Amino acid sequence: MKTIEQFLESKNIRVTAMRLLIYKFLAEKQVAVTLSDIENAFEKADRTTLYRTIKTFEEKAIVHQIDDGTGINKYALCEKGCNCEIETDLHLHFHCNNCNETICLTEHKIPQIKVPDGFVSENVNLVVKGVCDKCSGQ
Repeated sequence: MKTIEQFLESKNIRVTAMRLLIYKFLAEKQVAVTLSDIENAFEKADRTTLYRTIKTFEEKAIVHQIDDGTGINKYALCEKGCNCEIETDLHLHFHCNNCNETICLTEHKIPQIKVPDGFVSENVNLVVKGVCDKCSGQ
């Protein structure tokens, strides 16, 4: 099993202490997080560094951005083997209307959607909204 350092290096990302900390923070979360959540967790860190780290992780398919309809983008680690490709790596997200958390439902893949000739898909986002298992008591 690769260490986090080896994983980042395999994605051609220079390993820094902040990148390691942010990766570990995201790995510990069971839900998608906002940039504000990351800023709050690392109050003494420079906001620009945090933003650039998330953007680098996104560009290198380490995290994916989730638009859950709240107007605030959230981020979650990609599952192993994900390249954030529309054809193969898309999954459902669930947004709880009660606790406002968004989780990846990686076991539920979005089927490939064929768009008409001349159209080019750049992003696909499917969010199921409702009440999560914690809030429903189930």
